[in-house]
Amino acid sequence: MTDFRQALLERVLILDGAMGTLLQERGLKAGGCPEEMNLIAPQVVAGVHREYASAGAEIIVTNTFGGSRSKLAHYGLEGRVAEINARGVEIARGETPEGGFVAASIGPTGRFLEPVGDAGFDEMVEIFGEQVTAFAAAGADLITLETFLDIRELRAAVVACKEFSSLPVMALMTFDDGGRTVLGTPPEAAAVTLDALGVDVIGSNCGLGIDGIYTILEKMRSVTSLPLIAQANAGLPVLKDGQTIFPGTPGEMTAYHERLLALGVRVIGGCCGTTPEHIRAMRAALPGRDQRWTPPPRRGFLSSRGAVVPIGGLAPCAVIGERINPTGKKIYSAELRQGKTAYVRREAQDQVTAGATLLDINCGSPGVDEPLALERAVFAASGVVAAPLVLDSSDPVALERGLKAADGKVLINSVSGEARSLAAILPLARKYGAAVIGLALDERGIPETAEGRLAVARRIVDGAVAAGLPREDVVIDCLTLTVSAEQKRAMETLRALRRVKEELGVATVLGVSNISFGLPARPILSSAFFAMALEAGLDAAIINPRDERMMDAFRAAMVLLGHDQRAEAYIAEYGGLTAAPTLPQGEGAECGIREQLTAAIIEGDSEGILPLVEKALAEGLSTLEISNEGLLPGLEEVGRRFGKNQIFLPQVMLSSETMQAAFARLKKELGGLDTASLGKILMATVEGDIHDIGKNIVCTLLENHGFEVIDLGKNVPAARIVEQARALEVDAVGLSALMTTTLAQMETTVALLRQAGVTVFTMVGGAVVTPEYAASIGADLYAADALEAVARIKELLRQKTV
Repeated sequence: MTDFRQALLERVLILDGAMGTLLQERGLKAGGCPEEMNLIAPQVVAGVHREYASAGAEIIVTNTFGGSRSKLAHYGLEGRVAEINARGVEIARGETPEGGFVAASIGPTGRFLEPVGDAGFDEMVEIFGEQVTAFAAAGADLITLETFLDIRELRAAVVACKEFSSLPVMALMTFDDGGRTVLGTPPEAAAVTLDALGVDVIGSNCGLGIDGIYTILEKMRSVTSLPLIAQANAGLPVLKDGQTIFPGTPGEMTAYHERLLALGVRVIGGCCGTTPEHIRAMRAALPGRDQRWTPPPRRGFLSSRGAVVPIGGLAPCAVIGERINPTGKKIYSAELRQGKTAYVRREAQDQVTAGATLLDINCGSPGVDEPLALERAVFAASGVVAAPLVLDSSDPVALERGLKAADGKVLINSVSGEARSLAAILPLARKYGAAVIGLALDERGIPETAEGRLAVARRIVDGAVAAGLPREDVVIDCLTLTVSAEQKRAMETLRALRRVKEELGVATVLGVSNISFGLPARPILSSAFFAMALEAGLDAAIINPRDERMMDAFRAAMVLLGHDQRAEAYIAEYGGLTAAPTLPQGEGAECGIREQLTAAIIEGDSEGILPLVEKALAEGLSTLEISNEGLLPGLEEVGRRFGKNQIFLPQVMLSSETMQAAFARLKKELGGLDTASLGKILMATVEGDIHDIGKNIVCTLLENHGFEVIDLGKNVPAARIVEQARALEVDAVGLSALMTTTLAQMETTVALLRQAGVTVFTMVGGAVVTPEYAASIGADLYAADALEAVARIKELLRQKTV
C-alpha cells in the first residue's frame, strides 16, 4: 500500500462526504447513536462507504466521530469504546478502494477543559487515547480530528494520537463566518499550534461553504508549510419549504479547485450537506490540473489561543516582558505561596499595554509548589491577554504542567548545552509543540569567547533537530554578562550573536538588562546595549517593557532597521495619538469600590472578587448597590466586548464564574434567603440532538444575570419539555439544536406548547438555527449567541411586567 504521507506529495487526495444525514435516511432513529450502527447495522454503514468509494473518494472516514466514552455515555455505551471504534475501521476497510486510505475519525468530547470547564488535560488525553488505541489495533491508515472548536482540546487529541500510535494525523477546526472558532481562535493561531505538535495535515471542516473555507486556509498558509485539507459544507444552510437544506451544488463545490491546489491543499472532501454526487464532481474536476506541490519554507512563530507572534527570520524583534518573576518581588512571592494570581494578571496586562509581544512567566520561589503555581499563572495570564507565553523554569515537572495548561505554542526558557538538560527538556518541547531557548553554556559554564558559545549553540541546535524539533523552533541566548564585572565580554556576546545567526541560521534572544547590573543609571547603559544588539540582528529581547528608555530605544531601532514600515508604530507612540481610556485594574488601582468590582468581573478575577465584596459591605454598600452598581456593569461591559470580538467565550465564562462567586456571597448576607429572580427559564436541547455546549453557556450566563434556570439537558422529548414547563410555571422555554436533522423537533416542541395552552416565551438558538426559521415556527425570539440570548429574554420579560 502507498504510504499516506508520500501520497500527499504526489497527488491531491479526495476524501468522502457527510455521514450522519445518510445514516438517518437509512434507518438511524432520531436521538439514536450513529456509532452504534457499526455494531447493529454494519451493512448500512458499509453501504454509505461504498457509495463514496464508487464516487471517487480515496480516503474513507470511519463512522466513529462520536466514539469517545464521553459521547457514548449518553447512550449507555461507554463500556464499548474499543469495540465500536475497531468495528468502524473494519467496516471502512472493507469498502476502501485499492490504493485508498481508512481515516479514523475523532470528534470533540463536548466538554470544556479547565479553567473554563471541569475536564483536565490528562483526562482528555486518556479519553482520546482509548479511541486511538482501538484504531491502531484495527489497522487504520491515519486519524482525522474533525470539527474541533477548542484549540486546547484539540492539542490533547493530538498528544493522544502521538502517544498511543504512530499513525499520520489530520487536524481540523471549525470556524464561524467571522473567521474565528467559537472560543476565539483565528486560523493563524490554530495553524501555528497544530504545526508545532507535528501533525501531518491541517485545515478546516464544517461551519462554512467552500468560499469561506478557502479564506480560512489562505490565512493558515501564511504561517505554515504543512499540507492543507478543505472539507467544506455544501454551502450555508437555508430554510426552504420548512426544511433546512444545503444549497451548494456539486458543480459549485469545485469552483475553488484551482485556487485550493495553488494554496497547497492536498486533501479535498465534504462535510454537512455533501453527498456522493458532490464527491464525484470533486474527483472529476482534478484530472488535467497540475497537482505537483512544493512546501514553502518554514518560519518561526509562537501562538496563544487568540494571537500569533513571528520570531526570527525577517520578523521584527519580539519584546518578552520579564516582570512576572519572583526575584526581588516580595508581593509576587507571597502570592505564589498563597496560591493567588492577582500579580500575574496585573503584570500581564500592564506589560502588554506597554508593548510586550510575549510574556515570560516564572514561578520559582522558596516554599512554592512550582508545578501548580505555573499552571495557575498560565491560566491567569491567558485569561487576560492574548500574548503568547514564555515558560521560565528549570523544573521539567513544572514545565510539563505549564505546557498542558497552555492554549498555544509557547517558548520554553530554557535548555542548556548540558546533556541532562537536553535529555529532560527537548522531549517535552516536542511532545507539547513548544519552541525552546537554548543557553550557550554547558557543564563547564559560560564560554569566554564567541567561538565557544557558538560551539555550545551548535550542540543545542543539533540536539533539538535530532529530538524532532525544527531549527526554526530553537532560539539561542548568547548570554548577557554584567559589564561592570566583565567589560570585555559584552562585545563577545554581540560577536556570538552575529555568528549564531550567520552560521547556524537560528533566532537569537538576550536578557538585555543584565548588562548594567551593579552600575548607576542602569537604563542608560541597558538601552544603548539594546540598540547595539538590535543592529547585530537580535530577534527577541527579555526586558521590562515599562522601562521607557528601553522602549524608546526599541521603537527607534525598529524604524532605523526597516521593521516599522512608514514609522507607523513610532508615530502612533510619539505623534500625540492617545489610546482609548480603560478601567483601572488590579490591586492599588486608584478608583472606588464600585469600579474595582466592575474591573474584577471584566478580568474574571474569581479569587479577588470576594475580598472586594467584603470591602464593599464594610464600606456600607447594600447588596443591591453592590450588584447593580458594581457587578452588573462589569458583566454588561463583558457583553459589549464580546459583541465587538474584543474578547471570546473563555473570558466570558471566567467573568460569569466570578459573578457567580460574588452572588453566592451576597446571598449569605441576606440570611440565606434567595434573592428575587428576574424570571424562571427552562432550557433543553431538543430530542435527537446530544450537543449541549452552547446551551450550557446560555444557562450559566442566565443564572449570573439573576434568572432561575432549570436545565433538562440534551435529547429531551417535546412532551417532557411541555410537562416541565407547565409543572414548574416557567416564564420562558429555551430550545437548542446543532444538527439540521433535529431542527424539526424545535417546531414540534413550540407547537406542542401552544396546543397545551402553556403561555410562555419561547427562545431558540444553535449553530443551524436562523432568524427566519425561528419566525417560521412561531418562536418569540432567536439568539445568535449566549449574551444576545440573555439580553433579549431580559427585554421580553421586562415588557411582560410593564
